[in-house]
Amino acid sequence: MKRKVIAFVAAALLAVSSGSLFANGSAEAPATEQKVTELQLWTWRPEDVDFYNGLIKQFEAANPDIKVTQNAIKNTEYNTVLASSLSGGSGPDIFMGRAYGGLLTYVQSGYLEPMDKLYPEVKNYSKGALGGASDSDGNIWGLPAVGQTLCVYYNKKIFEENGITVPDTWDEFLADCKTLKAKGILPIANGTKDGWTVETLLGVIGPAFYGPDFFDDVVAGKTNFLDPRFIGAINKIHELTPYMPDMYTGISYTDMQTSFINEMSAMFLGGSYEASYFKTQNPDLDFDIFPIPGTKASDPKLVSVYADMNWVVNAASQHMDADKKFIKFLASKEVGQQIIDKLQMVPWTPGVDASSSPFISKVLELQKTSTPYLFLVGFRYQQPTGSSLWQAAGQGFMSGDLTAEQTAEQVQKGIASYYKPFQK
Repeated sequence: MKRKVIAFVAAALLAVSSGSLFANGSAEAPATEQKVTELQLWTWRPEDVDFYNGLIKQFEAANPDIKVTQNAIKNTEYNTVLASSLSGGSGPDIFMGRAYGGLLTYVQSGYLEPMDKLYPEVKNYSKGALGGASDSDGNIWGLPAVGQTLCVYYNKKIFEENGITVPDTWDEFLADCKTLKAKGILPIANGTKDGWTVETLLGVIGPAFYGPDFFDDVVAGKTNFLDPRFIGAINKIHELTPYMPDMYTGISYTDMQTSFINEMSAMFLGGSYEASYFKTQNPDLDFDIFPIPGTKASDPKLVSVYADMNWVVNAASQHMDADKKFIKFLASKEVGQQIIDKLQMVPWTPGVDASSSPFISKVLELQKTSTPYLFLVGFRYQQPTGSSLWQAAGQGFMSGDLTAEQTAEQVQKGIASYYKPFQK
């Protein structure tokens, strides 16, 4: 109840601070002036406010009869504020929507306008992109925006000054960490205070040990989370704890970012979405990325990949013609190129040239040996989601309260309560 009250108050404050936030609250100019349609755009990226304001400025210059107002809400509060608004029959006209199960929650509630109706060209997007934007019947509900890859960021200067090279095996990786620690350098910035960052740790490390086939096997019910491959991957995560910050269970996501950005640590395990923020906060930070290596140098260096975000349209919007124009603009190659050049992210937009960015080119190279991000792609469609189960159990594991076997058992038991392939 307390969370609902907080969400309601937050939504109310936002409404007060931004004038008319909701679709039904759009304003029109006096009759003597050109009629202007106002669209409300919500994002969960306060870090990218300037980028989206730049896009809006370009769009408004070409469409002077449409005004777009951006409202960037903190990521951790976004779902609650948005759900409260939509359930009240209002909400923004266009907003960032989650992918996979997170998107279908809004579809099932009737909050979204079909994207393939608004923008039929969306069918030309790749299968991987549409996988995070479609339902089981093939209906497309979102405009795929960006894809993400989980990997290891490393500070090139720290590596070079300490004779560290990118590892080819897990043992070499641990040896690098040991060398850095012996020299008084924090090897890894990551903590586990925020549950979702524990899921990120699994996404970065897990594929190297549960292998390329585990995702398909577990989704099909050919195996489950008690599989030795999965338990083995969990144990590997714990091998990093000597090289994480002291009291790492109290280190938050922003603490992790601050540590790496200020060159207080050598490595950061995270998503390709971090690059732009790192550079914005410290333009002199010289970093590169690598995949977690496996036991042998010849093992495939797998990374987790996923569709991160879709642009979606509120079915209650009163401005569908203007919505269509803005969606078409967001789907343009020009916007896709700016996502590469300014956000350093991988857009799903067909036909965009990523060669202008060495970082994006590197990410695309890593994606050639990839597997779906386990819980987000495969197990976020019902409650309790695989992500919520893993995040809670994973925090218990990292704090030493659970063994790897107990951690896997909690995940398995929770998912098996509704997942029919596990009930055979």
